[in-house]
Amino acid sequence: MQIDQLRALLAVVDHGTFDAAARALHVTPSAVSQRIKALERDTGRVLVERATPCRATTAGEALMRAARQMVVLEEDARAAMGEGGGAAVDLPVAVNADSLATWFEPVLRVAAAWDDVRLQLEVEDEEYSADHLRRGSVVGAITADPTPVAGCRTEPLGAMRYLPVASPLLAQRFIRGRRVDWASMPVLRFNAKDELQRGVLRTLGVTTDPPCSQVPSSEGFVAAVRAGLGWAMVPEAQLADDLETGALVLLRRRAHRDVPLYWQVWTLATPRMTRLGETVHDAARRLRPARRGAVPPPVVAAD
Repeated sequence: MQIDQLRALLAVVDHGTFDAAARALHVTPSAVSQRIKALERDTGRVLVERATPCRATTAGEALMRAARQMVVLEEDARAAMGEGGGAAVDLPVAVNADSLATWFEPVLRVAAAWDDVRLQLEVEDEEYSADHLRRGSVVGAITADPTPVAGCRTEPLGAMRYLPVASPLLAQRFIRGRRVDWASMPVLRFNAKDELQRGVLRTLGVTTDPPCSQVPSSEGFVAAVRAGLGWAMVPEAQLADDLETGALVLLRRRAHRDVPLYWQVWTLATPRMTRLGETVHDAARRLRPARRGAVPPPVVAAD
């Protein structure tokens, strides 16, 4: 397997088309096609599904991680030999939207000064981000799964605390005596993979599905809660002073959830990968788990 063939495989899958891959590699689409065909001929497998966008086949996914590692190793070797300092390398990372909107921001500021790395972020729910590692589409992932993917290691980062909150007007509409009518009060979810609210409802004994709206944006999600579109589990770090000012109210003290987060990354140790991991850990120091009893009092005194 030649390195230019592996670069072509990564470019086609990452950019979605042969034309876009050609622009990224500064070659013609015909050259990209020839490299992919040669790689498929040598491996005896179809590696790319020619669709829109192009996707790696199962055999292609098996090559993706090896291809990324070889590209990173080649550039590190060139830098070590003094060949122009090494070209910039794409380092794709899977990160959940809530982390991206809160504690992960310092990673972006630090990475902005790296001339030898282009950070490529894939936004994915923390329960599913490890799947990107299995497919070889990323080098690291912020995940809730402590079980390492083959060829990777898992490092604990801390936990994000989520609180059940709603706008005051919405909460007042669904208070029955001293309790919230959870079965009837509208709820929000981030996307179809978001099970956080449903998990809380199950804990509260709610077996039916209340009216549900979907807002697949971290900032838009919080704005929708403030607007009264529904109640939701919101990261404590995103609430700012909403609970103190009364813009939002806490619905139940003991319904908070601490979601542990981990940094899953290749076991391959290179200067670029080490620097990325250290930067993620530095940013994650803001993730210290909340102390018991640090949750503000609820609007409904029925726990």
